[in-house]
Amino acid sequence: MTRIRQYDRNPRRQQNPEYDRIKASIRAGGLDQPLVLTQEPGSTDYVLHTGGNTRLRILKELYEETADDRYYWVDCVIRAWSQESTVLLAHLRENELRGGLSFIDRAHAVFDVKSLLEAELSIETVSQRQLETLFRERGFNLSHSTISRMGYAVHTLWPVMPKALSGGLGRPQIEKIRSLERAARHIWLHRELGDDSVFDTVFAELCRRYDSADWDIQPLRTALQYEIAVESEQSEHIIHLEIEAHLAGRPFDLVAIPDDDIDAACHDSEPGKPVASVEGPQLASLSSKPRPQHTSREREEAEAEEPNDASSQNTAMSTVPTGVARDLGAMDVPALRSHLHATATRLAEHHGLGGCVSPLPDHGLGFILADVPPAELTETLDQEMLGLVSSLWWQLAACSEVTAAPVDMLLDYLDESSILHQALVAHDAELLFSNVWTLDPGHIGCQLWQRLNPEDWQLLLQMMETYRVLKAQALETGLQLWGAEEGDN
Repeated sequence: MTRIRQYDRNPRRQQNPEYDRIKASIRAGGLDQPLVLTQEPGSTDYVLHTGGNTRLRILKELYEETADDRYYWVDCVIRAWSQESTVLLAHLRENELRGGLSFIDRAHAVFDVKSLLEAELSIETVSQRQLETLFRERGFNLSHSTISRMGYAVHTLWPVMPKALSGGLGRPQIEKIRSLERAARHIWLHRELGDDSVFDTVFAELCRRYDSADWDIQPLRTALQYEIAVESEQSEHIIHLEIEAHLAGRPFDLVAIPDDDIDAACHDSEPGKPVASVEGPQLASLSSKPRPQHTSREREEAEAEEPNDASSQNTAMSTVPTGVARDLGAMDVPALRSHLHATATRLAEHHGLGGCVSPLPDHGLGFILADVPPAELTETLDQEMLGLVSSLWWQLAACSEVTAAPVDMLLDYLDESSILHQALVAHDAELLFSNVWTLDPGHIGCQLWQRLNPEDWQLLLQMMETYRVLKAQALETGLQLWGAEEGDN
């Protein structure tokens, strides 16, 4: 065993999470398969050819601990030396089969292979498409899109956030960072805040600032939003909406409104603190489907609902602000319905569901869900985001009572071609469940509550509180929310 050495380019840069289990297994029964070795021309030692780095390390440890020869003499298979890239690919394939290799370790190994291939083939630069073909010819399938993500992780993120990547940051999170960077860069350049190099410096510094093993994208996003708002002398809320629009692939059309209205709704905030929200129609149109215009009365009510104390707006609270709760108690049913519709719409738009919310001013809770989440949204989400969006849709469904209200009344407001209309007509719950991911109720906390940013968490709480106040007021006054036309009562 003294003539066998570890492979220097081992893809696994961190200790195997199964190390203790493998060591216990080898201690009890020895190796379950021989080590595969090769010998580079001119070398007197052998090197591992196809995985086995963890097993070799364990064998050496056990021999040092016990001096038992069964850990010293081991069965081996010798393979002829080919090329360095062939050996590295063999180790990479072995790790892929056994699993447990982090995304960043895989990415580093892939780009190590790329460098070896460029040297061996005397090619200055191998493109991602060429690399995909070369890998496939060597029995390792990897799409060029995955290679692109790996390149982003290795060349852009690794220098500025190694703790997060080493802590297990995976492909979905890396793709979110990349999408956020693209959106922020687009806004930065569009607003002429500096060239690419200036943005690169800002982005890299913020990544370093928030790099940690328990990484979360929200602090990075909030800080980017704040930097753009400061540099552009613009409301942080507007920048938030602009980023949301770019992430969702929607156009962002800023609507000019008086400065006094913005000042009344959006207060200056400190970095990293949530900002107060204003009604979406007053600031921007983020959807191709126009939203209803608010009356002057509704705007006055919306302004009254915003707390006057700036410190209360800049602090993430665990309950609905008392100022909002007090205003809700003073509202009548039409005002409550209007407020509930506005809050639900704002929350839905932040997560690509704005087109699902329609006003219902004279019945029910003030709004209705027009349909299930659009396929073009859900089919592009990773499982984490799909869980959040699906959970949020069900919260909106509960608040609008779309599955509890009289079906005959709801059908008048739904398109006959919609999935929701079909499910309600046929009383087919399975059709609804098959088009909206329905999580175990026990997962709502981790899929929704934990992942909502502070602003959206407050919107969810406001929506729930408004629902409660509206239902209580209807009960006290004897009003049938889903009854006949209320003017006939």
